[in-house]
Amino acid sequence: MGMIGELIGLLFGGRNVVRETAEVFRENAEAAATRSAGLQGQVLTQYAAEFTPARSGLFDRLIDALNRLPRPAMALGTLGLFVAAMVDPLWFAARMQGIALVPEPLWWLLGVIVTFYFGARQQLKSQDFQREIAATMSRVPTVLDNLRAIDALRPDSPGAASTGADSAVTLAVVVPSDNPALDHWRALRQA
Repeated sequence: MGMIGELIGLLFGGRNVVRETAEVFRENAEAAATRSAGLQGQVLTQYAAEFTPARSGLFDRLIDALNRLPRPAMALGTLGLFVAAMVDPLWFAARMQGIALVPEPLWWLLGVIVTFYFGARQQLKSQDFQREIAATMSRVPTVLDNLRAIDALRPDSPGAASTGADSAVTLAVVVPSDNPALDHWRALRQA
């Protein structure tokens, strides 16, 4: 076999001519997968950089804490008004008469402020959602590979019990082993 290998190496220069010729007509799947994985990694890195907040100072944390106050304050305030209406209806009615005196332009201004506040919160939540989707999408190739590996392990999948090109495994399957329990079972069946 050594002489044949040397002769082939002499004729073809030690290269894999069949592979090189095939790559002219068909893309190398392994190289394509490597390029695709590299591209996907770069895209996800860039995508994550766009949505990563750069906040770390005390002022930023204080402003974030203040931004979180209006929604709970509005919800708890509204619930408090319901409780006040049930506990002391006269006190509640007096307060609502005071609100009736607020001029309409001030109501419009309050509506604009609340709309912009909740709109900004919606934008922030939307960006968080997009960041979570990007993280989930980065796990898709791994999940697909795992599913393919699990499907290959199914007993009803074609070639599940194939030993492949491994001659040691093929011989281990064909040659009986020393198993006293199996020998005893065979003896019982023959009797």
